[in-house]
Amino acid sequence: MTLFRMLALAALVLANSAEAADMAFFVKNLRKEGVAVELFSRDRETVWPGNDKVFLVDPGSQKSVPISCNQGERICYGAWVDGNDKISAGVGPDNDQPCDTCCFICVEHTTETIDLVP
Repeated sequence: MTLFRMLALAALVLANSAEAADMAFFVKNLRKEGVAVELFSRDRETVWPGNDKVFLVDPGSQKSVPISCNQGERICYGAWVDGNDKISAGVGPDNDQPCDTCCFICVEHTTETIDLVP
């Protein structure tokens, strides 16, 4: 491999890693029922945790949810009562509900808090 190719590859790796950011969501479930939570990117086809899984938060408890996202990406939460997706918050279980206060911007080393109230 030529020196030019090695430098170009190194620059590409650094550029891609500069876009990635690690952040967390601190979910507080203030409800008497367990809730399921998913995080949805508004800028690409990405869902956390993904693979048809959800973050489960027990009644009256809290959970820290770390994710890796793209710097500046908009991330919205959808939450619903575990076993009853008709009772939902945020953008809902299908990411199709309007919501002005349930989206956040991905910023490296930050934590956003989500309060799920009755």
